[in-house]
Amino acid sequence: MNLPNELRRPFVALNATLYNRRESRSSRKIMPLSGEAIRLMNYIDDVAVTLRRVMAAVPTLPAEERAKVADHLLKTRPSAQEVAEALTAK
Repeated sequence: MNLPNELRRPFVALNATLYNRRESRSSRKIMPLSGEAIRLMNYIDDVAVTLRRVMAAVPTLPAEERAKVADHLLKTRPSAQEVAEALTAK
């Protein structure tokens, strides 16, 4: 879309100011995440999406099948709790 410069410039300047401004409230330096950490977070997001799909399908199952799926979920290792404990261990 061809907009005149006077219509484009205010938005560019505003966004550049907002995104490039440094916050002075915190003296802590933010350490960038490694590629591996980002990859692991993406895996966790994928698991969350899968669990939302499971939740959407739960009402369609009879009680007996829900019980079997629940048992399977509870026996799956490692559990989310085990992974969280491993991540917080020093």
